[in-house]
Amino acid sequence: MQEIDFSQAKKEGKGFQFPGEFEITALGDASADLPRRVPQILEGEGLHVLHETVSQRASREGKFLSVTVSFRCDNREQYDRAHAALRADPAIRYTL
Repeated sequence: MQEIDFSQAKKEGKGFQFPGEFEITALGDASADLPRRVPQILEGEGLHVLHETVSQRASREGKFLSVTVSFRCDNREQYDRAHAALRADPAIRYTL
C-alpha cells in the first residue's frame, strides 16, 4: 500500500489548520440525553465548546439521535482525543 503524502496539502493551506474551530457529530441512542452529554464529554477533555452551535436530529424512527457541536482546539492531539472520548461513551455509536 502506498503511503499518503500530505505535504502538498499543507503547502496549499488545505486540510486541518490548528488552532481552530471544528465540528463533531456523535450518533447514539435517543434516550441518552446526548445534547447535554456530548458537550460535557468534550469539556471534560479540556476543549472550549461553542454551546450555541449544538444541534440535533432524530432518526426516522426516533431510535437514534445525532448531535453536532463546534469546539475549539489547539492541535491534532486534542481533536483526536475529542473523538476518542465520545466513542468511549457506551451510548454513542460513532462520531463524524
